[in-house]
Amino acid sequence: MLAIGLMSLVSMDGMSQKKNKVIAHRGAWKNTGVTENSIGALEHAIKLGCYGSEFDVHMSADSVLYVLHDHSIQGTNIETTNSAELSKIKLADGEALPTLEAYLKAGAKQKKTRLILEIKTSKISKERSLALATKCVELVKKMKVEKITDYIAFSWDVCLKVKELAPKAHVEYLNGDKTPDEIQAAGLDGIDYHLSVLKKKEDYIPAMRQKKLTTNVWTVNDEADLKYFLEKDVDYITTNEPELLLTLSK
Repeated sequence: MLAIGLMSLVSMDGMSQKKNKVIAHRGAWKNTGVTENSIGALEHAIKLGCYGSEFDVHMSADSVLYVLHDHSIQGTNIETTNSAELSKIKLADGEALPTLEAYLKAGAKQKKTRLILEIKTSKISKERSLALATKCVELVKKMKVEKITDYIAFSWDVCLKVKELAPKAHVEYLNGDKTPDEIQAAGLDGIDYHLSVLKKKEDYIPAMRQKKLTTNVWTVNDEADLKYFLEKDVDYITTNEPELLLTLSK
């Protein structure tokens, strides 16, 4: 797979179409009436034609992978609860708490929107974070969605683990504390930094481009900030307002 920062075109329904910069943060949920990180939110992001749809993954006590941002839902901690209990939980819109397998199955029905998989850092141990990373890579391969899946993580060790397990995967680091030189030296593919970091370190944007690495920025919702990063020509913008960004980027 070519690094996505080097791709100027993506295949869409058999036609070449210039990629947009829009990554829907936890899917397209804010303006669609579905719950964030739900399969419905993914499907709305796909319908919008977003370049990517971001989502978060945790591991249950019995090693089943679930899509959820927070470590807990409705007072239930994902990491310390078995899948038999988690399978009973419904999201606010009535959808079942999605397993990663179900989420990837929904994403596999298309090829135009990338699946931006965030591996959440375990609150229990570094070993669990690395085990989660391993299981994510294994499941992505099993579901045959490697070509449309990218990885992001706040844990430096998790990013390195994913590259070890899947050298061709596109992996971006989230935490904001590594320079472009350090990203390149580690063999990672890009940065996905908070907007406050990239406003302070504007020079990172051209530096990453010079190294043929990608720059993503999160989570940009204000129209002025969206325009700012469009003008800076970052590769991707992660937003809760994908509809607005799609309009602005036209």
